[in-house]
Amino acid sequence: MTMKTVLCDPRADAVLTRLDEEARRQSAEMRRYYDAKKQSARRTTDPGSAADMAFVRDKFVALDPEKCDLCYMLCRSIKARRVVEFGTSFGVSTIYLAAAVRDNVRDFGGEGVVIGTEIEPTKAVVANANIADAGLGQFVDVRIGDARETLTNAGGSVDFLLLDSWIPLVRPVFDVVATQLCPGAIVVCDNVQIYEQEYADYTSFVRNPKNGFRSVLLSHEGGLEISVKLD
Repeated sequence: MTMKTVLCDPRADAVLTRLDEEARRQSAEMRRYYDAKKQSARRTTDPGSAADMAFVRDKFVALDPEKCDLCYMLCRSIKARRVVEFGTSFGVSTIYLAAAVRDNVRDFGGEGVVIGTEIEPTKAVVANANIADAGLGQFVDVRIGDARETLTNAGGSVDFLLLDSWIPLVRPVFDVVATQLCPGAIVVCDNVQIYEQEYADYTSFVRNPKNGFRSVLLSHEGGLEISVKLD
């Protein structure tokens, strides 16, 4: 059965159904791996761990479908045309974001792009294939490499930023993109509640009104921080 999403796009929904089924097959293995790491003294989110990188090389690290639906709706509500995503993986959330950009361009004119980021080249190849299968390739630019470098120039003002990757890199990547956010831009960051301590440097910044943001935490599936840039 094909997933029903807010996209109202049978082609994209068919691809998302396939990806969701593949992700579910990996869920038990992913849970065992990270549960074991939580019992150790090592941080679960170290980006420099060769073992971690090897483990996730063929794994889905995707935003939950309900959160993807919300991101689509948020992008549509602000008529986002330039979107940045830190953590493309196999392109699940990218499809939602690209559909929103496509629909905004169709309804309100102009040009649009989703700039994705992926440090693992093999994942980027698969992501691009999935995005193309969904009919959204023309709206996506997946940049391969360290996001702190690949996102230094998004090519214009950024309307929406999704942060869903290695936690220690979230604040550094945010700092790179923050100066490119337009007034009214929305920033969404995943899992800030379940990893409250690890995200403290990020959440303490966006929750401080003196830094030009207003922020709210949605307590759903690990927590979702939604922030708006005011000026």
